[in-house]
Amino acid sequence: MSEFEKVLSSIFSYGTLQQMLRSATPVALAAIGGSMTEHAGIMNIGMDGMILMGAFFGVLGSFLFHTALAGVGMAVVMGVLVGLFFALLVVRYKSDEFIIGCALNTFAIGLTSYLSRSYFGTSGTKGNPALPMLRLAFLDKIPVLRIFNNQSLFVYLTWIIVIAAWIFVYKTPYGFWLRASGEKPDTLRTAGISPKRMKWIASILCGVLCALAGAHLSLGQLSGTFAENMSNSRGFIAFACVIFAAANPAKAYIAALMFGFFEAIGLRLQGYVSSDLTNTIPYIITIVMMAWVVVRKQAKKRTAKQET
Repeated sequence: MSEFEKVLSSIFSYGTLQQMLRSATPVALAAIGGSMTEHAGIMNIGMDGMILMGAFFGVLGSFLFHTALAGVGMAVVMGVLVGLFFALLVVRYKSDEFIIGCALNTFAIGLTSYLSRSYFGTSGTKGNPALPMLRLAFLDKIPVLRIFNNQSLFVYLTWIIVIAAWIFVYKTPYGFWLRASGEKPDTLRTAGISPKRMKWIASILCGVLCALAGAHLSLGQLSGTFAENMSNSRGFIAFACVIFAAANPAKAYIAALMFGFFEAIGLRLQGYVSSDLTNTIPYIITIVMMAWVVVRKQAKKRTAKQET
């Protein structure tokens, strides 16, 4: 087998697809949360900080209470608090959401780095109680389904969350009110529903989902590990998925899978190409995604002008 054939067989393998699901999960969870705030008319670029805090407090809870379940619980509590804090500044005090998002990302890096060094030292921590991996023997006997084996519980939970989020946004009164709070707040207010309340709900949901993304990253994907700034711009990738999917939870998950696939390819190529180069692959794809969104919008505008 030639070197080129070895590379192709390494890229297009079950291991790559399994890694795609693992890598896509934290991005997908954050993107679903970002879809909520996007529908509510809030541009939340602070998701990277939310993910990072979820990752740290997930590991901290696992470390302190010797169980991953406690870590997930602590991450969710922190997600609620961060969501409330974000809503307080953006909704209640009408601060600039872009500035607050940037400040939140910076604050998260500083806080988690300080607490991590206080508890674990400069090298972070690993080997804490992690989320269990689900293994079903019969899946190994079905080639197509093998990629779903040996995955963190959050991988499967994300599928349920995607479906639930889509139903919530498009098939329930609360979802209608959520979208109206961003698109037609005055009309919603006339109907007796507070747009601010829906924005608060969206911010809290975003905080919780980003915290779950961080918990999966540290307790699931990396098996009880925390390192400084380990979110590694996944929040910005998630925001790009939200824009690419027009805040549709199902489409955002597909966009996250695209990111996960190219990240998995980058990991596979590290045996043949410098990791400094392969690590850029998913981010290059993200730039292409955003460029495609801009081109599509411009094309729609030209079409609308021609029709008028």
